[in-house]
Amino acid sequence: MRNKLLIAVAIIGILAGFISAYVYGLKSKPQPPAFNPASNPYAKGIYANGIIESNQESGENINIFPEVSGVVTRIMVAEGQHVGKGTPLLTLDDSLQRATVEQLQAQADASLAQIAFAKASLKSLEDTLDKQEKSHEMDARSVSLDVLDSARNAVEVSKANLMVAGKQYQAALRSYQAAIVLLSKYVIKAPAEGSALSVNASVGSYVSSQGAYDSYTGSLDPPIVMGNAGGYIEVRCYVDEILISRLPKSSRMHARMFIRGTDINIPMEYVRKQPYVTPKIELSNQRTERVDVRVLPVIFRFARPRDIALYPGQLVDVYIGGD
Repeated sequence: MRNKLLIAVAIIGILAGFISAYVYGLKSKPQPPAFNPASNPYAKGIYANGIIESNQESGENINIFPEVSGVVTRIMVAEGQHVGKGTPLLTLDDSLQRATVEQLQAQADASLAQIAFAKASLKSLEDTLDKQEKSHEMDARSVSLDVLDSARNAVEVSKANLMVAGKQYQAALRSYQAAIVLLSKYVIKAPAEGSALSVNASVGSYVSSQGAYDSYTGSLDPPIVMGNAGGYIEVRCYVDEILISRLPKSSRMHARMFIRGTDINIPMEYVRKQPYVTPKIELSNQRTERVDVRVLPVIFRFARPRDIALYPGQLVDVYIGGD
């Protein structure tokens, strides 16, 4: 009985082994990819990393930095909002500068009053001198030469005092006007028409000409980044230095952009290139490479699509070709 049980267990184990080998030997059909990887659409196309940015005649996005330092008291623009040129974007605490303006205004008013006083004094001394000179002409003994000379000297001194008061007023006025101009710097305005792409400051935070501190990255970022709100979007491509010699001529150059994570690709037209090879950077966080790899920036553009969501700062794959 025991031997039969052992034989039955052995047979069951063998069958289980065969079944397991069959099951695990079956090859499952791989799932289709969520999207097709970017493929070179040109016979001799050149691959490059690209980053989307707003369309500018030169440079990149508009990075707005304040000319003065201070604490943000008010933010008057929201991210994505379209603003016109000269629109106030944010204000800084201007209490100290406003007090300085008031003090300089008081000094200018005092200098102006000093001018009025100097003019009145000069007029009084000139009238006195005129009377003494006429009296001396009528009777030389009525006014001594010493008194007459003293009156003339007093007039000259009064003229000098008036000139000094005028110069002091001009200096005070210039200081006041400069303080007014500096006070206006505490309101940061849009330098051009466009959209606010990023607002990196909040009410109560401190900003300077170096930017606003980012507590997540530990870097200083522009308080506000604006972009052109036109009908075109630019793509800045970085072509590896070993591929620069293979770039087609500018008149024949065009490209196609592939949006990562999708099957969407968009043709682009050549705009310009920056004729200066720069060190390669990692576009995702702007870190430089550890090796000396250099790239040539080439800029393309395309019409803003209505049915595709694209944003400045988005990374894309680009293939560059020629006719």
